[in-house]
Amino acid sequence: MNFKFIDDIAKLFNQDMPEAETLDALLDKVIPLIKHDSEDLKEEHFYVGTHFMEVRDDDDFHEIVLRIFNPEGEYLISTDGELVCGSWRHLKNKIIFGEKDCDGEIFESAFIDKEFMALKKVGNPKALDRKYLFLVKESIAKKMEWREAVERMFNNHQGYSNLFILLSIFVLLIIIMMFMLS
Repeated sequence: MNFKFIDDIAKLFNQDMPEAETLDALLDKVIPLIKHDSEDLKEEHFYVGTHFMEVRDDDDFHEIVLRIFNPEGEYLISTDGELVCGSWRHLKNKIIFGEKDCDGEIFESAFIDKEFMALKKVGNPKALDRKYLFLVKESIAKKMEWREAVERMFNNHQGYSNLFILLSIFVLLIIIMMFMLS
């Protein structure tokens, strides 16, 4: 059976992945399009115990930085195998973490799901080196560059929208057929 007609209809509703030259600029464009699917920091099971790899667009950044938020506030950061222990906690939509209590960084939740954690640094964006801390599940991050990771995050959540649209069209067609047959 040929579903070209349905595919053509779905393409009408598909958004193309935005383009940008930097990770921060790309996240600024993508996150508002998928924010509706983001989880909340209170839903710790989406990130606690997950091994996240830090992803950057900096050509001079070659380290492998793993960040792990363990239960009971234990925070681990490994840079090329060198381990540092610290603590983390969240306050509403913000997360605080660092090597020592009250000596760390504050981020707001920009986007969280089971594979991605995009955190926006609290502060004046013009004074910051990077606006976002972009963390990707280690098993995924090892296989892709920063653009591919953002594209995967975008496509993961575009699919849910497309499924809803296709189901809506299908139900609408059934209703139209029922009226035509009655």
